Amino acid sequence: MSKEIIIIGGGIIGLSCAYFLQKSGHQVTVIDQSKMDGGASYVNAGYMSPSHLVPLAAPGVMRQGIKWMFNKKSPLYIKPRLEADFLKWSLAFNKSCTQKHVNSAVPVMKEIAVLGRDLYHQIKQEEGFSFHLEKKGLLMLCQTEATLHHEDELVQIAIKEGLSARTISALDVKKMMPDATLDIVGASYFECDHHSTPGEFMAEMKAHLLSKGVVIRGEEKVIDLEVNNGKIISIKTDKEVLKADEVVMAAGSWTSTLARKLNINLLLQAGKGYRIQTTKETGITYPSILAEAKVAITPMNGFTRFAGTMEIAGINHTINKARVDSVADGVNKYFPEVHITAEEKAVAACGLRPVSADGMPYIGKSSKCKNLTIATGHAMMGWTLGPSTGKLVQEIIDEVTPSMDMAMFHPDRTF
Repeated sequence: MSKEIIIIGGGIIGLSCAYFLQKSGHQVTVIDQSKMDGGASYVNAGYMSPSHLVPLAAPGVMRQGIKWMFNKKSPLYIKPRLEADFLKWSLAFNKSCTQKHVNSAVPVMKEIAVLGRDLYHQIKQEEGFSFHLEKKGLLMLCQTEATLHHEDELVQIAIKEGLSARTISALDVKKMMPDATLDIVGASYFECDHHSTPGEFMAEMKAHLLSKGVVIRGEEKVIDLEVNNGKIISIKTDKEVLKADEVVMAAGSWTSTLARKLNINLLLQAGKGYRIQTTKETGITYPSILAEAKVAITPMNGFTRFAGTMEIAGINHTINKARVDSVADGVNKYFPEVHITAEEKAVAACGLRPVSADGMPYIGKSSKCKNLTIATGHAMMGWTLGPSTGKLVQEIIDEVTPSMDMAMFHPDRTF
């Protein structure tokens, strides 16, 4: 049965939900407070990464975050704040940083990531899209033997989960990228990963959705939600009041603020990431993560993108120059002949990634609202998990057997 569905949020998650819901026969409207041309869905590294099996909440992460708290150039920067939401999230995140949680999360993250990666290819083929999409894998470049050993442990986890991965030497990497000068001791190579140019996909998907009758309302902010008998009966924006049979809340880092209007307390923090890019030749032809510096490098269509850092400092789009410098400095340490210019750093951009309290996304219906489906909290995996999240949301709303077990994604879970 066709339903009127409103999706709050027009990033990769929202548009993916719109794609699968429209394809299933529903009438879909997407509302987004931005112009829908920037933010995390546009500035990310473009990876489809089943290799990222271990959730952000893992043993030692919070301890390392505390060590880095007073270093504004650190890969993970958690700004201390006396705010109730932040303190609750911090306590829950710390509680989630256990090996037991990792062991439970790994097979689930593998399944949803592989589904997401494969759906990009399916969408491209079925719709005749032309966006840049390559199957070149992902290199984790290491400058120390200790890091290489740690990466090899992750390779073994990936292999155990049936993914294609291996540890390789610095000479192997040099053979793969002969035009690049590298300062590394070795790398792990996840052949299971693919990559893309995000802006191309987003533009093509928006045009496709519009051609299929999806209504996209940019620069329109949701102000309030009216609820009666456990159901949303209207959505008030800064322009008008709208009604729908079902509502999907996919507003990224802003989702928790909207959810509170329904007495749903999602533990969620905005994790800011930065990107710099250059059109100069770099010799970097494979997607690569600088393991110690936590910087991602992607050869995109016409340029090379450098992306990195996780800054937990509230919802803001302020460009922190020290963190931009840390991305650029990291690149130069691993690729001594790659120099990011002051002009390239001056036009750096950022995006906010919604980080849950256990590093796992929130996907599903809360018991507090019958016609609301939540889809957020993907942290650094939003690009990878966009299509798979959209597919799962469509299955939830259509009340059909989901593509995978979603128990670990339940928005009402406790920590």
